[in-house]
Amino acid sequence: MHKFSATVLTLAIGLGTITAHAADSSDQCTTVKMADPGWSDIATTNAVARLLLESLGYKVKVDSLAVPIIYGGLKDGQVYAFLGNWMPAQQGFHDKFVANGDVLQLSRNLEGTEFTLAVPDYVWNAGVKDFADLQKHADKFDKKLYGIGSGAPANLSLKEIIDKNAFNLGQWKLVESSEQGMLAQVDRAVKKQQFITFLGWTPHPMNVKLNMHYLTGGEQWFGSKGDVYTLTRKGYPQACPNAAKLLGNLKFTLDMENSIMANVLDQKISFDEAAKAWVKAHPGMLDGWLAGVTTKADGNAVEAVKAKL
Repeated sequence: MHKFSATVLTLAIGLGTITAHAADSSDQCTTVKMADPGWSDIATTNAVARLLLESLGYKVKVDSLAVPIIYGGLKDGQVYAFLGNWMPAQQGFHDKFVANGDVLQLSRNLEGTEFTLAVPDYVWNAGVKDFADLQKHADKFDKKLYGIGSGAPANLSLKEIIDKNAFNLGQWKLVESSEQGMLAQVDRAVKKQQFITFLGWTPHPMNVKLNMHYLTGGEQWFGSKGDVYTLTRKGYPQACPNAAKLLGNLKFTLDMENSIMANVLDQKISFDEAAKAWVKAHPGMLDGWLAGVTTKADGNAVEAVKAKL
């Protein structure tokens, strides 16, 4: 009787394993649909995820979408994974989509981020070190706050600051642009030593390229230090457990992301090329990222990725 029970248990475990991998071989798991809001840090982490997933036999499709569209896509199941849930900057989207279970928060992939208004060093040295200092130099700033793409959570926070006349900024204007457009404006201002304040964050190569400082005082809207989370559509770990396991395993560091992004800029290479070079130089990261993960065909994940490097 005990032998029979043990045999049944062994078969059950085996069948459970087969079922899990069979689920990832279904059509809905063949392609991992991800999103990028046009941010260099998410392009970086997406490139790492793409390298690993494609090495394991998956296809990866990354759509460039505004943040509100990404959350709607996760809710509707059109986007499978998003590696850029910046908290607390995206608290509003978290409350609307994640807290009620429409979107799944899978794991934390980065710790210790900063995301708030920043200024060049010469502006900082002139006494602008806090949100409350901006209005004192309103004319020099032309009463403009430079943000990123329309609909971005950080832009919404800046709009709220203006609407509520916080820090006496009620007469200021938010200038919305792409990440690249905003930083081009910063470059022009720096060359002329003009006053400018803009959305800054780390990780990002701007922290290496620019002599910049983050303003204090905006913690109510942006928090102090933050974290970034990986989100998936509801039910994705059950439908595609192997791919979801990999995505949940992904943990990054500020130094890693800054290094990859800096290589993209300095060497004029793609994010995919820079990510591959970094992973090749740090193969020890694969053990954590691929723990409990197989190839799509149930093979050895570490060997498969190393064969692609």
